[in-house]
This record gives sequence, C-alpha cells and structure tokens, in this order.
Amino acid sequence: MSAPVRTAIVGTGSRAQLFTEGLAKRDEYLVVALCDRNPTRMAFHNQILTAAGRPAAATWPPERFAEMLSEARIGLLVVTTVDATHDAYIVAALEAGVRVITEKPMTTDADKARRILDTVARTAGDLTVAFNYRFNPVHQRVRQLLADGEIGELTSVHFEWLLDVRHGADYFRRWHRDKANSGGLMVHKAGHHFDLVNWWLGAAPRVVFGQGRLAFYGPEAGRRHGYARDYQRAHGSPEAQDDPFALHLDDNPTLRALYLDAEEHDGYYRDRNVFADGVTIEDDMAVLVGYDTGASMSYHLTAYSPWEGYRVMFNGSRGRVELEVEESTWTRPHERVESGRGQVHGHLAAPTAGQTRITLRPLWAPPVDMTVDHDHAGHGGADSRLLATLLDGDASQAADRASARDGALALVTGLAANRSFVTGEAVPTASVLDID
Repeated sequence: MSAPVRTAIVGTGSRAQLFTEGLAKRDEYLVVALCDRNPTRMAFHNQILTAAGRPAAATWPPERFAEMLSEARIGLLVVTTVDATHDAYIVAALEAGVRVITEKPMTTDADKARRILDTVARTAGDLTVAFNYRFNPVHQRVRQLLADGEIGELTSVHFEWLLDVRHGADYFRRWHRDKANSGGLMVHKAGHHFDLVNWWLGAAPRVVFGQGRLAFYGPEAGRRHGYARDYQRAHGSPEAQDDPFALHLDDNPTLRALYLDAEEHDGYYRDRNVFADGVTIEDDMAVLVGYDTGASMSYHLTAYSPWEGYRVMFNGSRGRVELEVEESTWTRPHERVESGRGQVHGHLAAPTAGQTRITLRPLWAPPVDMTVDHDHAGHGGADSRLLATLLDGDASQAADRASARDGALALVTGLAANRSFVTGEAVPTASVLDID
C-alpha cells in the first residue's frame, strides 16, 4: 500500500469540520498539520482526529505557513479560512507543488482571482473549488433533464433563493457582515448559485445588471422595523436573552468550543447583534444576467425570509422545468441542538422541513413529476458525495469537480453585480475579470 497523503488544513473554524471529519475516516489521508492563529480552534479539530483514532496534527501559525508546507511535506492542502485570504494560501501551495481544495468562493476580488488563475496556468497546479451543490442528486437530476433536451433550447432562468431568519441572519453576526472579508452575499453565498447556473446551462456570464440594498438588518433598518436591540454581541447581554435573532454560543457545545472558548486568543465574536453597527453587505439583491449561449437569468436573494428554500424555473423552446426545494416551511427561533451547523442552518429532517419537487412541463402535454428523493444529509447529500469525488477519486462524478476557471466564472457574476449596485449600470463581465 502507498503511504497516506500528508494533508494540512488552513483555517479551523466550523467550515473546516466537514473536511476534518471526512479525512479522519480515510486511511488514504493523514492530517499532519493544522494552521490557524487560534490554538483553541486547532485543538478542537485535533479532538476530532483523535476521537477517530488518528494522531493529532502539528499546529502552525499562519506566518509559518510556507515553512509548514515544506517541513511537513504536505501533499494536499484544504483551505477554509476567511474568504478574502484564500488566494494567499492557494498560490503559495500551488507554487510548492501541493494539490489544493478550497472552500467556495475561490476568492473575493478580481485581482486575487487573476493571481490564482495565472498561478494555475504557470504551475499546471491542481486546484478544486468545493462547490458542493453540484453533487446534490436533485441538482444533478435537473442538469440531466436539461442536457437531454427535455425542454429544447434553454432560453431563460428565474432563480429565487430565500435564506430564513436563522440561516440568513447568521451572515450578519460573523465576519461575513464586512464586505472586505466576504465580498458580500453576491460573492460568498450567491457564488454558490451562480456556479450552479453556469453548470446547469453549460454557459458563461457575459453581462450583469443588479440592484441591492441593506433592507432588513443593520441599525437603521432594525430601528425602522422595530427589531433593533441595544447590544453588540449576545453573550453576556441581558438585552439578547429574548431576542429571536440572537445566537447564544453557550447553548451549543460545538459553537462554545470553536468560538466562545477561543475568543481570548483573537477577540473574534461569532455572536454579534445583526442590527448593530458594522454591517456593510446587502440583504436583498436582484440580478439580471446574460450568458454567452443567449440565455438570460433573473435572480433574487432574500436573507430575511420566514422560510428557507429556493425555486428555479427553466424556460425552453419545448417547455419548462420547475424545481422547488422547501428546506423549511417556517423558521423557529434558536434552540439547542448538538450540531453547530444545525444550530445556525437548521435541519432538513426537522419537523418544519418541507418538500422537494421537480416538474417537467412539456408543450402540448400534461406536467410530469420528475422528483427524486431529497437526501436529508448535509446540503441535500451533496457533502458526502463531494468528499467521495475529491478524496476517494469517485470517477462517476469526477466531471463535476469545479476548476479554478469555474471558480472564477462564479465569482465574476457576483463582482459585476456588486459593481452594478454602485453604478446603476449594466456591467460586462470582461470589464471585471476577463476569463479565457
């Protein structure tokens, strides 16, 4: 047997859990290094490794990252840091000949994206962006219907995504609330969706127009709607005790270990008031996109919905495909759950979970139910399938791996939308980032 791939994870917040847990189950990989500025969070991930019977990994500070790659003889790097820092780790690893898997989005601005693309081209490096929604069986069923020509030439898409007041609010409690860190929801969250549409259509975006604003969260809107409370962060704040928007880290063992117990090292607060100062991202966004195939998309993202899910309608020359996913029918206030991810995202298998429907509506014929079972595991079963493809070499879905180019094509729609929010004009994507 060959020696296990020596693996490092940089960034050890909750986003890294999927990879730490997945790697710990696979004898073909050995996590030998964790890199983060926070020793408490690295210790949490080492507990995951040792609980799975694997040795604890060495811990490294970010300023010694290049040294870590060399001394620890890293063969695979997983990047799960703050979005705006992805490029520094990706580029350094590719230049060192290390294979890289990065959380989405690939990065947060055009200069960083170009640097990554240039490095991939120059080094012939192996970079995968972890767009897990490509591996959701529901999304794959839709893609197959479109590829099989069930609705003929695809002409337009209408895409509505609803984040509820549990999950949507969470982007306004943490580092994502600052656009300098995340690029806003057009980059961090909608990039997920823009990649799906690129993949579904087999198309690249060419022009983008958008309008976006902070309509619900933040201090001004919070006062206007009557939801504002006078506190900065929930922990230790009496005003937060009965606030349905507050996240109580001490109610959840995972969030306590990853964040509350780790604050002394970096001062990062995971439970900020969603109606306090410091929010620089939008929560209500409408976007029009034109693609190189001639198709168009109208897209709307709402981050303060009473229920969570999405609707996608595809129009074609021979009919229409409709996808509706109700991840919840309504949203409860926060309650104690064992999973940190469940605490902030909710559970697809919860009593409030809704239904998934795929409907084919051909011209001149009755509608046909094309629904497949909605897996209640992470991201509709996509997470485990992503890991199987990226770590086990599952050839059945290898073509769905997202490359650096795919990451850039998803990013450029969000960047162009952000620019359009400011200028009020349609933005050609090539003026933001020219992707070969």
